[in-house]
Amino acid sequence: MRLVTRIAVNTACATALLALVSCGAGADSGPYGDLSGPEVANKALTTTKKVKSMRLALDLDSTDGRIRADFSSSTSGDCTGTISMSPKGTVEIIKTGDSVYMKYDEALLRQESEGEPAEEVDATVKLLAGRWMESKASDPDTKDMIEFCDLKGLLKSIEANDTEARKAGEEKVDGKPALRLTEKDGKETHTFHVAAEGAPYILRIVSTGGEEPMTLNLSEFNQPVGAEKPAAKDIVDLGQ
Repeated sequence: MRLVTRIAVNTACATALLALVSCGAGADSGPYGDLSGPEVANKALTTTKKVKSMRLALDLDSTDGRIRADFSSSTSGDCTGTISMSPKGTVEIIKTGDSVYMKYDEALLRQESEGEPAEEVDATVKLLAGRWMESKASDPDTKDMIEFCDLKGLLKSIEANDTEARKAGEEKVDGKPALRLTEKDGKETHTFHVAAEGAPYILRIVSTGGEEPMTLNLSEFNQPVGAEKPAAKDIVDLGQ
């Protein structure tokens, strides 16, 4: 059985965040009326880059299908979250230290076992569905599944050197007031929402018009991740 599914969610997030450094110039508006578009963008990038943890919720229409991911991740590498791949299924992930725990649902187990004898697939589903499997973060197959846990690497890739950000009015994100910044990149339009109250964090990134439209919500900045090892009774001993 091949329990490997390539999901480049970290790459998607990094691309979306980095797109902000090439946005377009604009007029003053809203809570950042005394700042230009590039000044707001750079302020938001600098502030967001300093966080120690955050929640990232991704909804991506990839060329391989729809991917939804919802993770709480820290710069120490700990994380907890889920990845859903339509129509394949869902996997839950916990990473604490160098240990990774993954729990596949039945749909994903059957998808990943496609082509194998039916009796073997049924046995695999019976053994693993809804139970945690333990592995090391350094394992090549595991690395592909924990890209969203590398918050430190994602934030490190951000550079606050915007020169063209365009203001595009105000809008609420999950009930919180925010300023919109936009850019055009060929057929694609990127919209970035910066918190208008409190610290100027990036709250939402939306990309439309391209081959892989996406929405990425950022929240729960500097909140505890709470990644803990599952109970021993819920972990499958793959060695046996």
